[in-house]
Amino acid sequence: MPQSSGARFQFDRRSVEDQNPAATARAAPVPFNRPSLVGRELDNIAEAIRRGQLSGDGHFTAECNAIIARLTGSASALLTHSGTAALEMAAILCDLKPGDEVILPSFTFVSTANAVVLRGATPVFVDIDPRTLNLDPSKVADAVGPRTRAIFAVHYAGFPADMDALAQIADAHGLLLVEDAAQALGSFYKGRPAGSLGDLGAFSFHETKNILSGEGGALTLNTPVLVDRARIIREKGTNRSQFIDGLVDKYTWVDLGSSYLPGELIAAFLHGQLERVDEVTRRRRQLFARYFQSFAALPSRHGIDLPRWSAEVQGNGHMFYLLLRSAAQRSAFIAAMREEGIGTPFHYVPLHSSPGGQRFGRSAGGMEHTDRTAERLVRLPMFFDLEDEIERVIDICLRVVRKLDGSGATC
Repeated sequence: MPQSSGARFQFDRRSVEDQNPAATARAAPVPFNRPSLVGRELDNIAEAIRRGQLSGDGHFTAECNAIIARLTGSASALLTHSGTAALEMAAILCDLKPGDEVILPSFTFVSTANAVVLRGATPVFVDIDPRTLNLDPSKVADAVGPRTRAIFAVHYAGFPADMDALAQIADAHGLLLVEDAAQALGSFYKGRPAGSLGDLGAFSFHETKNILSGEGGALTLNTPVLVDRARIIREKGTNRSQFIDGLVDKYTWVDLGSSYLPGELIAAFLHGQLERVDEVTRRRRQLFARYFQSFAALPSRHGIDLPRWSAEVQGNGHMFYLLLRSAAQRSAFIAAMREEGIGTPFHYVPLHSSPGGQRFGRSAGGMEHTDRTAERLVRLPMFFDLEDEIERVIDICLRVVRKLDGSGATC
């Protein structure tokens, strides 16, 4: 790897620790996430300042758009200031209105549902497949009604949902299919990249994601008729992009929109990450495989389930989780790992059971698998430079599991 500001930063941090015996006398905590510099991020930021444009749609924004379109195989990609913004743009492009309904999983982040609610439409929550933790297509088919306008499919943990089955349902009912691919950059379904599998795809570059810029996101578009309108929505509802392209002599307000662009400093940082996307994805897959190999005996010996996925998909190593036997065992596990200095958080509180979900949405059918998953799931540390710390996480994790089983804890 060429020497860069990022590499010097990481070297300095570690050398300071090496020179401080007190800091190394005890094992340092292992956080759930630690953002990493992987390339030319800081150099790019300096270049963006030298170029003299810090607002959106500058040099690095255009470069990131092109890279994301190539990585996802989508017709077009537009950088946004967050994955939430990309989902909100998708909801506008779906022409959602009061009275409309959108089918989506309850086991997702609130942004998926908020994008729908902000248009005055109703999120209709359906249960997940307990194997993949993604939308169950059979439950989706049962939930389609006369007011359904779209399906928002979440690719949980970077493993794509069953998109062919969902596309068949969408096509049969004239619905738009949106990928909430916030966790799935670099993932594949039947050899096709996430982001190219629906009409629209929303990605996140939050600091917990594989490729990060602190905050940031992108919208991918695979229906050409939506591209021009998406550029207008992203520019506060104006045709500014047409003005910049020389197609009109002035720009004005023409449609719905908001300020969905990131600034150039965010895009510059992101560009440094995207340049290393293959290396980052390869490393995360290696970490995932190490966890999976180390915990292979947990299901048979301790009744703790590991991630499962279809042979048709390839994940990107975004997340590794365990499904403990009960909520009580999960709480005890998290507390024991915290005592060892290791961050192992749970994940979503199901939207259908949240105050907001009960106020703005409704459920279609039972939520047995969603509820059961939400009370059992725990996530293990996963970040680019986890390195030797993963062995400590694995050792302590196995020791905690054995202790919980042997101590008579409620499991």
